[in-house]
Amino acid sequence: MTSPGSDPSGSSPPSSDPTELRRTLGVGDAVVIGLGSMLGAGIFAALTPAARAAGSGLLLGLAVAAVVAYCNATSSARLAARYPASGGTYVYGRERLGAFWGYLAGWSFVVGKTASCAAMAITVGAYVWPGQAHAVAVAAVVALTAVNYGGVQKSAWLTRAIVAVVLAVLASVVVVCLGSGASDAGRLDVGVSGGVGGVLQAGGLLFFAFAGYARIATLGEEVRDPARTIPRAIPLALGIALAVYVCVAVAVLSVLGAGDLGRASAPLSDAVRAAGVPGLVPVVRVGAAVAALGSLLALILGVSRTTLAMARDRHLPSALAAVHPRFQVPHRAELAVGAVVAVLAATVDMRGAIGFSSFGVLAYYAVANASAWTLDSAPAARALPALGLVGCVVLAFSLPVTSVIVGAGVLVVGVLAYGVRRRLASR
Repeated sequence: MTSPGSDPSGSSPPSSDPTELRRTLGVGDAVVIGLGSMLGAGIFAALTPAARAAGSGLLLGLAVAAVVAYCNATSSARLAARYPASGGTYVYGRERLGAFWGYLAGWSFVVGKTASCAAMAITVGAYVWPGQAHAVAVAAVVALTAVNYGGVQKSAWLTRAIVAVVLAVLASVVVVCLGSGASDAGRLDVGVSGGVGGVLQAGGLLFFAFAGYARIATLGEEVRDPARTIPRAIPLALGIALAVYVCVAVAVLSVLGAGDLGRASAPLSDAVRAAGVPGLVPVVRVGAAVAALGSLLALILGVSRTTLAMARDRHLPSALAAVHPRFQVPHRAELAVGAVVAVLAATVDMRGAIGFSSFGVLAYYAVANASAWTLDSAPAARALPALGLVGCVVLAFSLPVTSVIVGAGVLVVGVLAYGVRRRLASR
């Protein structure tokens, strides 16, 4: 299937169809957007609950999350090359498994990631101006929605700058920690002091930090030569993020150890302080705020594109399917997502939504792997989707009980809404 806006040569003329988005993103742009999503606030915060769950098995939990993420990335890349349209797994599930499964994936993504948007916005506010966290969060949402409204290329430019700052900050943390006298390789013991269940729970929590490569797939309608670009960009972004995460986790563990890391309120800040360089703490705080901004920017992009795809199929109000005639972005979907996130960020502290968001994203990728399973009947081709599907289900139900209950409840609400809509349509 080739989208009307694609061009085998890789060029990106404006689409003649006013309902289509413009293809402007190359491999580098797509990798940067994926990194902007993955190198978000997760690495600044997720290490603490993961260490609390797995103890000295934290690195094993990171490995589990990476394996599942790789399976998901491979499945998503194959599907995105076949179906280069906005919406990601919503489209893949609909095309390969049926309308219900596509809807369930889209519902999981839109609801879970809208909560994540609010969580990232409040994280920005907490780092920039703790006393006015909600006001700063709303301002951040408004500003980034305006950037996205101006076209996806402007979003890619801003994301490139954000990724450069975050990588520089994380590199500083790694160098300071590993180069200090407080670093002790003995603290990297990869035993399973938290038990197998603890390792799996850590993997589920750390998966939150890997989930950003989905943004590349959800932007499939805005990528040049998607059959070539997306399968290259997704594994590249995932590989770079994994290398960064391993370096950061090893550096922080070597200084704090699993026990202190599990009790840390700001793990990277505590690590550089323990390494004897407290002057770097403000830099780490700035890096965390910038990382959260990058994650928020990419999240709004991804949620608005999935909203566009669901609105095209009337699972959401059809007015949200409009494409701006000049900027060729789903402007109504972007404004609607920005408005909902701004209201949540102004009124509710959503930082506890990480676990719930992980459950929704794992459900989303379970549908992606099931969809990829149908692409090829050869056993070898089905091995990774099968492993990814099992991994998603295991990690989802290894999350904290509250996250599982809330996440499952949200899915049930979505199923009920789907049933009501079908019944009304049949009448």
